[in-house]
Amino acid sequence: MQRLYIANEKFDPVNGTGWTEYILWSGLTQLTEVVTLDGMLCPVALAETKDSYWPHIVNEDYMLDFFVDLDFLLSELADPSDLNVLGVIRRPSVDVRALDWNGFTFLGYDLLDQDVSISALTNCGGFPDVFANTELSDVGLIPDFDRAVEIRDLLRRMHPSEHHADCDLWAMFRLQGN
Repeated sequence: MQRLYIANEKFDPVNGTGWTEYILWSGLTQLTEVVTLDGMLCPVALAETKDSYWPHIVNEDYMLDFFVDLDFLLSELADPSDLNVLGVIRRPSVDVRALDWNGFTFLGYDLLDQDVSISALTNCGGFPDVFANTELSDVGLIPDFDRAVEIRDLLRRMHPSEHHADCDLWAMFRLQGN
């Protein structure tokens, strides 16, 4: 399992009206923050891919925002305290919540479409026939690996023509102090 890193903007009540409107639209009243790879909700901090990034990023479609070198990523950030610096694992085959990842805390599992752009959990208006909004944690993630896998499989089976339902499982960790 490859460990990857990304820095995203935070989305929480500090965002004012945008946050209030999002909570009203989504119905996710339990949220204290959204932690996701969904670029519409939490845009990447380093939106431009500089030439110097190439040796330090994942050279794959839809993955150019993901770094393989945490120290390099941190060196490119002006002020990481205003961001979510995340450690992520794409398509984990086992529960990784107990993984000892120096400096990172496990937050839960997200389900992102194949373009790694939209979260099926927090940015599709919900799939009430697959999961209840109340199953999401206070940061918008599924805390249980088996349930996250079940939701992923049900989304694919029950919504085969929905682009955002064809998703991958992502384990989400946050750098402590962020």
